[in-house]
Amino acid sequence: MTLYIVATPIGNLDDITLRAIDTLKRVDLIAAEDTRHSGLLLQHLGIKARLYSLHDHNEQEKAHVLIEKLQAGISIALISDAGTPLINDPGYHLVKACRENGIKVVPIPGACAAIAALSVAGLPSDKFIYEGFLPAKSKARQDSLASLITEPRTMIFYESTHRLLETLKDMQTIFGANKQIVLAKELTKTWETIVSFPVNELIDWLNQDASRQKGEFVLIVAGYIESNKDIDPKAINTLKLLQKELPLKKAAAITAEIYGLKKNQLYQIGLNLEE
Repeated sequence: MTLYIVATPIGNLDDITLRAIDTLKRVDLIAAEDTRHSGLLLQHLGIKARLYSLHDHNEQEKAHVLIEKLQAGISIALISDAGTPLINDPGYHLVKACRENGIKVVPIPGACAAIAALSVAGLPSDKFIYEGFLPAKSKARQDSLASLITEPRTMIFYESTHRLLETLKDMQTIFGANKQIVLAKELTKTWETIVSFPVNELIDWLNQDASRQKGEFVLIVAGYIESNKDIDPKAINTLKLLQKELPLKKAAAITAEIYGLKKNQLYQIGLNLEE
């Protein structure tokens, strides 16, 4: 009566651990995000197993079925399409239900794109936050980024091919053109690429070759470093007055222009004033 959370390769199939292979061979059932995709991995490993589909759209409904199977004494492994389950992949509801029902949950660690990218980024890794995928719509995405303007820890994001440039442009708008970003593309695969630029230069680099915009991306973003200069109290007072008549973004931009300050820093101050 055990649920195993098994990490699988994010690209290079040699990254599967010996313990993961042994676990996948021994369990009675493997719950997989995409049974066809996982079937290819298991075939490569020479593993014959019963597969059960568990993905974002059916997890809450199917979790109780797996709980019943576990309570009946069978062992189950949970895998995702790639990497460590639950890290932007299904599994939370199942693990939570197991904990609530006293079912043992065992991690079988391995590949994780976020940690792999962080380990080679050259940015502080003693403290970091994982933000996953940002919202699809620009307004919501900018609002999420705005809440991170003064975040001092290194930030980790995932992004898709289709929204990569839009996300970076929003980061430039919110964080400023000089925000340092490490882009890790297609980790462990043939076309693995890891580059580091200020965000404005990163956008230019991507636009130089359309093929650079294709793939699976991890963005490692430098945390906020507080300026030694104190904000002029007059600037804060001006921001307060303008906020009464204008949207915060416009009020911050005008105040920044008047006092020669960074509008993003004033934007964050304005958000705090609104609380």
